[in-house]
Amino acid sequence: MSRPHLTALGLTVAALVLAADQASKWYVRDVLRLPERGSLPVLPVLNLTMVWNRGVTFGLLDAAGPWATPLLVLGALAIVAALGLWLWRAERRLVAVALGAIAGGAVGNVIDRLRFGAVVDFIHAHAFGWSWYVFNVADAAIVCGVAALILDGMRGHDTHLAGAGDRA
Repeated sequence: MSRPHLTALGLTVAALVLAADQASKWYVRDVLRLPERGSLPVLPVLNLTMVWNRGVTFGLLDAAGPWATPLLVLGALAIVAALGLWLWRAERRLVAVALGAIAGGAVGNVIDRLRFGAVVDFIHAHAFGWSWYVFNVADAAIVCGVAALILDGMRGHDTHLAGAGDRA
């Protein structure tokens, strides 16, 4: 795939992640009315549980004060811009898809911070007394995208081979 096609692929993934994230947050907020209900069991190991995350990953910086939201928004937008440059230079499908997932997720969470001053988290996995942090579709896309980039980096690529083709 050529670089313009890879860039378009990454941007498409970003748009799909952003749409899925915002649609799921709208659904739990406005249709299920999760802020009023608090929690809704879905499966024995999964609840929809409303959490307004004012911090970053796992609630870090939650009590950082009124400057936290603008600082987090600016930081996230700077990261998205850097990801965009990386995407523009991407040479493999996996990298383009991963960067799109991370950027789409980051923008989804930025939208929440600008609209609500906090990120809408609602997916709560738990089993056998173990409970994971409550997260959302954007967070899942970011984690999967980072994992894909790590795996891609561990694969080792010989970009000097003539006719490497797709380099998937």
